[in-house]
Amino acid sequence: MKSILIIGASRGIGLELVRQYTEDGRRVIATVRDDAGRERVQALGADVLTVDVANPASVSGLAWQLDGEKLDLAIYVAGIIRRPNALTPPTQQDFDAVMHTNVLGAMQTIPQVAPLVADAGGVFAFLSSSMSQIGSVPNSDSWLYRTSKAALNMAVAAAQHNYPGATLVTIDPGWVQTDMGGGTAPLTAQDSVRGLRNTLASVTPADKGRLLHHDGRRATHW
Repeated sequence: MKSILIIGASRGIGLELVRQYTEDGRRVIATVRDDAGRERVQALGADVLTVDVANPASVSGLAWQLDGEKLDLAIYVAGIIRRPNALTPPTQQDFDAVMHTNVLGAMQTIPQVAPLVADAGGVFAFLSSSMSQIGSVPNSDSWLYRTSKAALNMAVAAAQHNYPGATLVTIDPGWVQTDMGGGTAPLTAQDSVRGLRNTLASVTPADKGRLLHHDGRRATHW
């Protein structure tokens, strides 16, 4: 039986992805960082693995934990934000935290997971952001986060060439009412995830390496 892997499922969009896919009867494997996240995910009926994507040693064991799995869909959801603009240089602590989770974690995960997705001819998606698009930057707000997501887009587009049996894409969930997005965001997690699922279900090989949006639009500039 082919499975779905959600990387970073403790809360927010990741947890809602687990909820909706399990409600549809899919077998879901989800990664969390702590016991609280494990309890939330287990309550939804998913299989749970403990992985800290900001820790390469933790990610390095993911492949053997997934040994024998066929993944027709994997989604890298893990991400954090720091909000200062370009008037304030990022601290090394903030830079390392954002880049390790948003970029290094994804790059460490790709060689662990992409072969399992390729074996199933599946899709490996990474949550990015419209804030990553260099051709439409309105201001420098959250400039470190913007930089990390632009780097993620490049990492995925580059990695696609090594896994021709899989379709690797980045996908923008929109501005969502989560801990990161805040309560004034226009999209609920439920609506965002419904859009993400519909868009991911529509992915074709022509989308390889591209940035998609939750509403099905394909990015025309980066």
